[in-house]
Amino acid sequence: MIRLENVSVSYKDKPVLKNISLTIREGEKIALIGPSGAGKTTLLRKLYELEQDHAAFIHQDFALVSQLSAFHNVYIGRLDQNGTFYNILNLIKPQKREIEQISSILQTLGMTKKMHERVAKLSGGEQQRIAVARAIFKGSKLLLGDEPISSVDPHQSDNILKLLKQAAQTVVVSMHDVQFALKFFERFVGLSNGQIHFDLPGKKVNQSILTELYQSC
Repeated sequence: MIRLENVSVSYKDKPVLKNISLTIREGEKIALIGPSGAGKTTLLRKLYELEQDHAAFIHQDFALVSQLSAFHNVYIGRLDQNGTFYNILNLIKPQKREIEQISSILQTLGMTKKMHERVAKLSGGEQQRIAVARAIFKGSKLLLGDEPISSVDPHQSDNILKLLKQAAQTVVVSMHDVQFALKFFERFVGLSNGQIHFDLPGKKVNQSILTELYQSC
């Protein structure tokens, strides 16, 4: 269980999160929604700060190493799980075990043929899928995603969200496309002006509630 109690965060004296209280139980699949600047990214970062030893994070800007291959960027997900020598070995000559594991993940994302290409040569959507693959490869119980489908088409979005829900016990992601999120998530936390506007089961999120959320900023 993850619990935040009256958490506030400010950047350059500007409040970004204001007295946030939130409990996340093991096994929950949660979507964070709300207008731009509502505090979704900051809340995800705060959760990661508290749980980084047990969490994988999909960054909105992907946070990939552009000069490394797709394989090596995915492998980075487990750098802290292996010794220095083994990490260097995989950098120089990828090992069979890691090739098989990473290839399997990339196959589910339609990226197997791009495994040995430099990330700098990939499109934005392809880079986002590599960032997703890295988070899945890490194998953490908690998966946090900051707009994890922002650069891919609807078909890939559907596939990615299914994979993320299967990959980790607990999943918390920020979503721009609310209607798409309603297909996949059971709990919705609506943020506005750095505060929790509502915390509801997906079946109770209706157009009236959404209109109020997005007009409250």
